[in-house]
Amino acid sequence: MHIQHIQEAAAAAAVQDFNDFVAAGITTFDAADHYGPAEVLIGRFLKEHPELKGKVQVATKYCVFSGRDMATLSKASVAAAVDVSRQRLGLDKIDLLQFYWQDYGYDRYVDAALYLTELKAAGVIGQVGVTNFDVPRLEKMIGKGAELASNQVQYSLLDRRPANVMASFCEANGMSLLPYGVVAGGFLSDKYLNLSARDVSVDTYSKGKYASVLGQAGGWSWLQQLLRVLQQVGDKHGTYISNVASRWVLQRPAVPAIILGARNASHVPDHQRLFGFELDADDLAAIDGVLTAGSRPKGDCYDWERGGTF
Repeated sequence: MHIQHIQEAAAAAAVQDFNDFVAAGITTFDAADHYGPAEVLIGRFLKEHPELKGKVQVATKYCVFSGRDMATLSKASVAAAVDVSRQRLGLDKIDLLQFYWQDYGYDRYVDAALYLTELKAAGVIGQVGVTNFDVPRLEKMIGKGAELASNQVQYSLLDRRPANVMASFCEANGMSLLPYGVVAGGFLSDKYLNLSARDVSVDTYSKGKYASVLGQAGGWSWLQQLLRVLQQVGDKHGTYISNVASRWVLQRPAVPAIILGARNASHVPDHQRLFGFELDADDLAAIDGVLTAGSRPKGDCYDWERGGTF
């Protein structure tokens, strides 16, 4: 009973945080079908606030991880998975359904994208997106008739792979990039400025993932150079390193919005500052000077995570 009480208290606090987000003008929420209770909590929030119907946008995911699910994929299995998310969210139509496919060795991802496009035509989905796909697979799906609105990818000052080929492809095909990881799990923040690498504890999955990306991008000493420049730019605009890093991504081609991880609403005022400034030519030149000193990525989006080149 004690554990249940704690869980309910945490759920109630999360629902209240959604209220605070909406009051601050943050009305789009990104969830996933496989990651924690996000869909259920958003559904609870929307049920408690029916007046917000049509004013809050929800994006979630349809992820296919196992070889068995890939091999047995069908129109019915895709529709059933989408229905589960709709039931959790309490929505007749999901605004943006983002599709992930683990193993390109199973080529049924084209079929899945087409089934999702049919669900869009049926009014079950507003827009079909993907997450962590590369350009060749996007070309294949679009070439077969899939209607894709966006690709959610990792994009930050540490991970600039989308700038290689993905951004131009999206612009040419009427797609948008929805970046996550824009502050690299917190590494691109004031917290890590002037901190020695030996004093950093990589004690979570998120930190481990972004620490690996940092190793590819230039390493700890290079990060400190970057953070110092970001601090100077932030001081100029009266804001923090994390906001400068986020703003850099937000000003990249094909990027209409960014995804910010939020455990609660305490950072809402800081998020609002993102829209109080823009990086000018001098800011961008100063940042580019540090980026040039690092390692330029060569691969496409998520290739490295699948065993390819960063």
